[in-house]
Amino acid sequence: MEKKRIIVGATGASGLPILTECLKLIRRQPEYESWLIMSESAKLTLLQETDYTVEEISALADEVLKEDEIGAGPASGSFCTEGMLIVPCSMKTIAGIHSGFAQNLILRAADVTIKEQRPLILAARETPLSPIHLRNLHELSMLPRVRIIPPMMTFYHRPDSIEDMIVHIAAKLLEPFGIEVKEYQRWTGI
Repeated sequence: MEKKRIIVGATGASGLPILTECLKLIRRQPEYESWLIMSESAKLTLLQETDYTVEEISALADEVLKEDEIGAGPASGSFCTEGMLIVPCSMKTIAGIHSGFAQNLILRAADVTIKEQRPLILAARETPLSPIHLRNLHELSMLPRVRIIPPMMTFYHRPDSIEDMIVHIAAKLLEPFGIEVKEYQRWTGI
């Protein structure tokens, strides 16, 4: 049985612990596999935000591609995927996707994902947001199958730790691909 591929991009914004959790959660799903593309900025940020090495994060993915591998599978619409997740997604990457500036494999894979109308989930990370950021995010959100899911803290599920918050947002990011995370606590009303 061929596994369902999720392309996972990571860029230099803050939020690399969420990437780590997403890769772990995808790994728990026997019918899915992750194809990781990390920018050089993401690799630098990883060392600032976590105790993981790039090699340890790469080991959580099923396949690892370099951002300069512009001829790799995800650069083509004929490469079958369930879609793409970019976590974290910098405003530079948002601007590149918005303008169709496919300079590297992360941007090209996102461009292909939009073209093929597959789910593109963007964990947009920046604060405060400028009018330029808001315009780019707004226009991307109007495209079919593009979802902007900023990694925002929530409290209705009464998290006990930062790890609980990370699992919660990682579960929200993976839900559009059909991945259910048992630890995810949905709102059930008051």
